[in-house]
Amino acid sequence: MSTSAWHTRIVCGGEVGAGFLVSARRVLTCAHVVRSSDTAEITVAFPGRRDLGAVPASVAVHGGWRGGAADPGDLAVLELAREVDVTPAAFAPPGAEHGGAELVAYGFPRGYDEGMLASYRALPGPLISGEWVQLEARTAHGQPLAAGFSGAAVTLADGTVVGMVSAIAGDRTVRVGRMLPTEVMARYWGELGELVPTPGHRPEVRRRLYGLLRRAARTGLVCDPDRLYVDAVGAFGPPLPEGGFDSLTRAAAYVQWEVPDAGAVGRFADRLAELLTAGPARPDPADGSGTTAWAPIVVEIEHSGAGTDQVTVEVFAYRDGQRRPVGARRLPRTAVRAFVQERIDEAFAQLAPDAEELITFVLPREWLNEPVARWECGPDDATPLGCAYPLVVADRARHRSGRLRHQLTKKWQKLDVGGGSALHRIGCGAPERPPSLRKRLRDHDAGLAAYAAPPTAVRPHFEAGLNVPVPVLLWPRTGCPGTGHDGPCTGEAFLDELAESVTGVPPAELPRHVRTLRETAEAADEPDRHWARDVQLLWDDPRRFPEPAASRHSPVIPVA
Repeated sequence: MSTSAWHTRIVCGGEVGAGFLVSARRVLTCAHVVRSSDTAEITVAFPGRRDLGAVPASVAVHGGWRGGAADPGDLAVLELAREVDVTPAAFAPPGAEHGGAELVAYGFPRGYDEGMLASYRALPGPLISGEWVQLEARTAHGQPLAAGFSGAAVTLADGTVVGMVSAIAGDRTVRVGRMLPTEVMARYWGELGELVPTPGHRPEVRRRLYGLLRRAARTGLVCDPDRLYVDAVGAFGPPLPEGGFDSLTRAAAYVQWEVPDAGAVGRFADRLAELLTAGPARPDPADGSGTTAWAPIVVEIEHSGAGTDQVTVEVFAYRDGQRRPVGARRLPRTAVRAFVQERIDEAFAQLAPDAEELITFVLPREWLNEPVARWECGPDDATPLGCAYPLVVADRARHRSGRLRHQLTKKWQKLDVGGGSALHRIGCGAPERPPSLRKRLRDHDAGLAAYAAPPTAVRPHFEAGLNVPVPVLLWPRTGCPGTGHDGPCTGEAFLDELAESVTGVPPAELPRHVRTLRETAEAADEPDRHWARDVQLLWDDPRRFPEPAASRHSPVIPVA
């Protein structure tokens, strides 16, 4: 049996690319090769094992590539419909591509379904934009990198993998390209770190670390990745990177790849093992204690730039700390609800069987009062989504801001330790000036704030809560019109009821608590008169939504 039978040819819609087997059911390739996976079937063939035929596959992990020519995260992990009896690829240590070694890529240019080989070398120097190694042809003749090489493993003479072809220069007559080295690929799929030999790290230590990470994900361990990093590197180790880490996997990968002290990996694993044995990581939801390990389904909506009525809608599901794409489309605003209903239903298939689902709408600021919690579950189920599942909204601008995500992460760490937070009321009778409100929220390090009126009625005050930032905001979606009204104030009555209801509820458990409130209101004799029927919850914990790095721009284009 061929020892290189792990090379694969991948077809998705009109795209043909390459890939390579890394386990009995997992194949690595470029995300842009399978960009049409929401509408087209993915098939994976093994040129070295034609008896296997074309094996159906699906996207299990997406690196976060967003469609731009040089956007980061152009990696996808495919899961085959069945296991294959093929020895997976083996990896070389990081950096083995340098020193002038001949590098070989096995791709599938037009007219060569059986494949072609291209010979290149890696240019010395830093990673381009911290992401890519530049490749240059060894000779002026032979097969250049061309369409069909995307996702191809880049190997040394002994067949071990050092990276993956991701792009060629815009001018296809120029024999240069780019690859994602293995240490960069591991940023977007943490499990790869277990497969790559790291100088100075014993294999058994590496395997133990990744076994513990899988256990932490499975049990829903809640801990501070930054604290584990500091414990692992010690007082004289490399400082915590700016912004910290948004997941245990990313902290572990940084220790593995970026910390010179090889012993730091073992110390990180030891500390993680202590936390896992200290007690159950996932609390019993029935007793209202502890923190739920949420598994988010995210609906992200943004203006498309194609007209005031056109928006881009993307749906993702999170599993094991990885964001899995479910569907994306540009739509008129009137078609958004039906598309979201279908894709949310599909997203549940991506969650772990015991996952605590959390529906999260990441919305433009002017959409934050949209009645998404009132949207039906589907055409055959009129139950409001907010009654069927914990459902929250998040501000898209805040969700994408590195500065605010960092500040919010620190606030959530304090809230986890404290177990609760006082409710800061923002009334409508004699509202304070927005600068005064900002100071009050900041001085009290507010974790939870509630408004007596919808955002449209108190816009400057609402933005103060978003930008301080306060992790949790609540308000009545309808009712009090804000300042200058006559008669009884429904907004103040809302704040009175809300304050009594949320007292003693940990902020991390508010999504489930608000779902219960909505369900209670819906079941009341007069639902429209119940104070909680239109409660809107903005709940924003960046640790639950690990994001890929922001897009960068370059003249380099992906290989089709």
